[in-house]
Amino acid sequence: MFNLLKTNLKHFSITFLILFTVLVAFGLYHGAEAHFNESRLAYTLDKEGPHVFFEQDKLQVNYVRGSKAEGGFYADVAFYPLSDEVKASAYFPLEQQNIPLLLNATIQTPEVHYQDDQPILAISDIEGGYKAFRDFLITHNVIDETLAWQFGKGHLVLVGDFVDRGKSVTQVLWLIYKLEQEAKKQGGAVHYIIGNHEIKNMQANFYSASEKYLYIASVIDRTQSELYGENALIGRWLASKNTIERINGYLFVHGGIHPKVAEFDYSLEEINNIIRSHYRKPFITRLGASEDDFLISSKTGPAWYRGYFKDDLTQQEVEQGLAKFDAKAVIVGHTLQWRVKTFFEGKVVAIDVKHPSDYETHLPPRSSEGLLIKNNLFYRLLSNGSEHPL
Repeated sequence: MFNLLKTNLKHFSITFLILFTVLVAFGLYHGAEAHFNESRLAYTLDKEGPHVFFEQDKLQVNYVRGSKAEGGFYADVAFYPLSDEVKASAYFPLEQQNIPLLLNATIQTPEVHYQDDQPILAISDIEGGYKAFRDFLITHNVIDETLAWQFGKGHLVLVGDFVDRGKSVTQVLWLIYKLEQEAKKQGGAVHYIIGNHEIKNMQANFYSASEKYLYIASVIDRTQSELYGENALIGRWLASKNTIERINGYLFVHGGIHPKVAEFDYSLEEINNIIRSHYRKPFITRLGASEDDFLISSKTGPAWYRGYFKDDLTQQEVEQGLAKFDAKAVIVGHTLQWRVKTFFEGKVVAIDVKHPSDYETHLPPRSSEGLLIKNNLFYRLLSNGSEHPL
């Protein structure tokens, strides 16, 4: 009897182990993961900011101060003339690091076309993960340990979705703002391509945002939507950005180019202007939908389109979208991949991967990747600093 029980238990254990292994493998294949060990520093509110707003003829600069232990939180508020260049800093609690900033009330809409022989480094879907973003840029010599621009006349292209989900959105946005200024002074450029989550935030859709930003807004006597509103410096800065740009013959867009766009009589400038004019207007299906509606749709718009990976597209359909804008290939984020890779005979490069979180541990472990374009060749960039031809 004992031997029979022992044999059955052994068979059960083996069967359970096999089923468990199959289940885990199935989950990993479909992107499942576990996260744990969240640091409470993620919810540090003291020194959060700056949150900057246009108030008549002045800039209002707000920081959150205080703690529960000190009896609560309050807003530290200062005003500066719009003509001033204001010294400020953004604080990263995990490492007690300050990001030095110069706030400038002047905001300009970027160009759409760029042509030179400089290298391009692209990364996407950081989703509020400051440390992964910063460390990747340091590792690949875009910035140094002091966060200063080191990429010379190169192009750093951020292919959308740098907000939401993570708990360091403030720090990510201000680092981009800082590097944009520094790159310009050295003849380089930071291209912040707007993704669907930036659009969601400008439309006050915060379902994917950390709840800490709701409380941050409350402390400085604002609503969460005002953090990215028309009177916010970051809000106006985001709203000035393009959804698609052509850099050295390559298109950069968060989602992709639907083949039907090739049939429209629109230039890249016109497409950007149409989409930009709807950044703060949620899309809704309407009778008699126009070409403009097609461009802002949450299914077919460039910031949302997933057709390269979800539709049964032909090579010809992909290439007709590129030919419309005289592009050699398109680089996209938005649709998650196991690694940076090419599709459609190298005409589509997908760079959305799962980046590490600032305050959580993930299983399986996450690792950042990006793309380098140099001398018309593609290289997959890893977080350890290595480069691999694609």
